[in-house]
Amino acid sequence: MLGAGKEYAKPEPVHVPFLELTDVAQLPENTNCLTCTADGRFLGLAHTQGLSVWCASSFTLVAEWLQPQLELIFIQMIRMAETTSLLGTVDDMGVARVFGFHSDTVHLLSVINAMEDVTVRSIFLTFDLHESGHYGAASVSCNGVLWLEVYQFPVEQWLKELETVSSQNKDENVTKGSGMKWSPFTLMMKISPPTLPTGKPLDFLTHCLTVDIIRSSGLHKEQSSFSSDAATTKNTHESPSCTQHFLLPCDGPTGDSKANPAGLPVAVAVWWSGSTSLLQYLLQKTPKNKSDVAPVPEMLWPNAKEILCSAVSRCTCLIALGLEDATVYIWNRQSGSPVSVVLVPGETIAFSRIQFVDNWSVPAQDCDIIGTEPVGMLVSCKNGAVYMVTAGLGMRSSTIQLFERPKDSRDLPTVAIPVPFLQAVSLIMQRSGKMFLTEAISREIVCYLTLPTSHQTASLYNPIYTINAERRALFIRGDQETSDLLDSLNQSQLFVFYFSQSDIIKPHIDCPRQPAAFHHGTLEEICNIYLEQRAQSVEERNKALEQTWDKMQETASALQHAHRSHKHHKNVNK
Repeated sequence: MLGAGKEYAKPEPVHVPFLELTDVAQLPENTNCLTCTADGRFLGLAHTQGLSVWCASSFTLVAEWLQPQLELIFIQMIRMAETTSLLGTVDDMGVARVFGFHSDTVHLLSVINAMEDVTVRSIFLTFDLHESGHYGAASVSCNGVLWLEVYQFPVEQWLKELETVSSQNKDENVTKGSGMKWSPFTLMMKISPPTLPTGKPLDFLTHCLTVDIIRSSGLHKEQSSFSSDAATTKNTHESPSCTQHFLLPCDGPTGDSKANPAGLPVAVAVWWSGSTSLLQYLLQKTPKNKSDVAPVPEMLWPNAKEILCSAVSRCTCLIALGLEDATVYIWNRQSGSPVSVVLVPGETIAFSRIQFVDNWSVPAQDCDIIGTEPVGMLVSCKNGAVYMVTAGLGMRSSTIQLFERPKDSRDLPTVAIPVPFLQAVSLIMQRSGKMFLTEAISREIVCYLTLPTSHQTASLYNPIYTINAERRALFIRGDQETSDLLDSLNQSQLFVFYFSQSDIIKPHIDCPRQPAAFHHGTLEEICNIYLEQRAQSVEERNKALEQTWDKMQETASALQHAHRSHKHHKNVNK
């Protein structure tokens, strides 16, 4: 429940070792993005003129897809089958493509937003493939309008078609490169920012959406005496954006396994910048008509303050929201109730990112979904501070400051992420180019990671890297230090740190293990566990309830004031 966090004394400075560099390889010109398959077999590189697929152990080129005057800036690579991967890319013009990698060949399967009319140009701001390969989502902008699209990909058909093309290429009697008409993807949903409902009965969901729209429009903050001018300006002038998460089923073995095969999402969670509500949409069957792709949310998760960042656990049954008032809400999707509400202490801060510290040695479908075990989250702030938050039902939350707000802007962290295969260890990268691993409990630096003196981390404000849990490795691009920018781009190298080979890291390696308890049991067992946790946490919940009630009263008062002002303005305009 709500906790102010614990203060820890700073550890005494000690000699910090350096992790030795393991491998180096020459990169293609202007490599903008790196990715690695979950099994650690292949690397994907997005660069000038296209993409490349490398063997992740020998760093040799396996396949490539090239197109003149093209600049790919984003790449994602997930496994569709044992020998087949799906790649999603975005270029510098905001065009998204989906590729299939099969039999050491890259095939262009689809251009998602092919521009038929240049005057109506849709630009992809984000593009995300679900790890199953069956679904994708994209934030789309066109002529100042923003929306979210959710796609369903014909994975089974694509696998058959890729196998057919592979067989044709091996057959000497068939002309190689014969055109294959790939099966089209399906637009499942087009989700726009909520608008004020007209002519609809005012049920709970509609009421919450209406209140949220009024709040996020800026009117509430302009009229509220306890909101600052800076906050009002932020909501009024910042371009809208949206964040989405695919959600797996949370009903354990009692769910319909035929309707929801293991590993496939059943819903998507969405929130919009300036909003206080998280909306959940069901992934329905393929719509028959294009008019059916505008869905209605089937669930709404209300919050007292504006959402700044969010994350879902690997099992997706826990959702963490970082709010404007420096609180972290952890929601349990199965019970529909909050697991914990944590106030991050210290000076006034604004969250920039929140991440679950998950047990990657356990499959997502086997993760603990009731919340009996403590959950850890890494919380990054815009001022550069980084916190480790630990919370759970029936326990007092704790907050450890891993990284203080730096005095020098060069020391601001550009990357702060939990390392999935190390116990309570996070990777920090700074604008100055420094990289190090830090341990959460002792707050000590485990080791520094350094490139050769002749090179520096490429794009210091946005490093180009990827971490692979299977290989326990960090792959990062480094550029040769030179006054000539063109020479720097042409002499980029891939630097590799293998953590499992270092005696420094071995004590921190998170060995494969099973969670302390699985709770996919009967409904009676789940209810007993829940009631026991409720009894243990009654004192903390009462404290949280008091503080939440105070915030609700303040919010209700501000909304009433805003509503009266809104009616007054309407009457004046009439």
